[in-house]
Parts: sequence; C-alpha cells; structure tokens
Amino acid sequence: MDKTIADLRKDYTLEGLSETEVDPSPFVHFKKWFEQALAAQLPEPNAMTLATTTPDGKPSARMVLLKDFDERGFVFFTNYNSRKGQELVANPQAALVFWWAELERQVRILGSVEKVSETESDYYFESRPGKSRLGAWASNQSEVIPNREVLEQRMQEFQSKYENQEVPRPPHWGGFRLIPTEIEFWQGRSSRLHDRLLYTPLETGTWKIERLSP
Repeated sequence: MDKTIADLRKDYTLEGLSETEVDPSPFVHFKKWFEQALAAQLPEPNAMTLATTTPDGKPSARMVLLKDFDERGFVFFTNYNSRKGQELVANPQAALVFWWAELERQVRILGSVEKVSETESDYYFESRPGKSRLGAWASNQSEVIPNREVLEQRMQEFQSKYENQEVPRPPHWGGFRLIPTEIEFWQGRSSRLHDRLLYTPLETGTWKIERLSP
C-alpha cells in the first residue's frame, strides 16, 4: 500500500455555509439539504448513524434509515426488543448523524426520544414489502442464534403462517421519534476551516443559530 491511513485526506471546496443562507427553522433547512441529497442521487441519503447509551453510559451506534421528519422530529423504525430499542426505552436520549460525502456535508442531531403512535407504526409497516414484514416476525433482533439456518427456518414458518394473508405488524416492532434539542449543519471548507452552524430551541418557539469553531 503506497499510502498510510495518516496520508488519507481531502480538501473540501464545494460550498460555504453562512448565517444569512440558512432558514430560521432547522427543519426547513434540513428539508432543503435532504432534497439536494436526493437530487444528487446519493446512495441511501436517508441512512444515518444512530447513537444510544445504556443508563450507566455505555455507548453503541449503528446505521438506520430515516423514514419521516417534520417539526415534531425525526422518525425511524425498529424492533423494540433489539439492543437499540431497549437502550432507548431505558435511556430515551440519542444522537443522529447524516454524512453526505459527495456534498461535503454532515448533519448532527441530538435530542430526546419517544415511541410514535401505533397508528403511525401501522401505516409505515403496511407500506413495507411483504418479505420485510415477514422478516420483522422472523428476526429476534440482536439475540444470539446458533446459525443462519435458524433464521431461515423461522422465515419459512412465518411465510407458511401468513400465506395468502396480510402480514400484521408485530407488537414488538414500531417507530421512534427523536425530538431535537440541537441540530448542527456542517459544510466542509478548505484547510479544515469548516462551517458549523448550531440550532438550539428557545422558549419562544424559535431557534437560536450560533457559529461553532471547526
């Protein structure tokens, strides 16, 4: 290998980010950036890192998919019995990170987490492909299994059980909404002098916008 890890670097030169360019609402500005990521045909622009912790502070992180957002917050779905599901119930605080490398952009979101309504979970579950719905029944997410065959056998069992039927949402499967207390927009700039604008909510219902040193 000609390069070492220490040699890997890129100078970011595409755009800047100023206080005069962003919307007073971070949700409006996120929508703008997300639509630009879609228009750029980035692979899975809704992929985001979800970081959680146990009550005693042990962290864990993984990639999940954003499935909805509005001024109430950012929604994703999972098995409530999974590691992340149990951690979010025990300690309902989390962080999200979006990384759109081709646009030299990052969005970092911190906040509290709550379960979405059963109606919202049902609505999204019904939109999923049939095999994905069956997979939600077949997988005891995050549990140790002896081999792949066990998982495939469970999938076959649920395929037989729900053959020619609508697959209902498992009671242990549904959505979480992260309600932000911080949203930071990061735009890469040359010489590592990146632009970072942080939104925090005010009691008036508006948002304070501050520039952070890179």
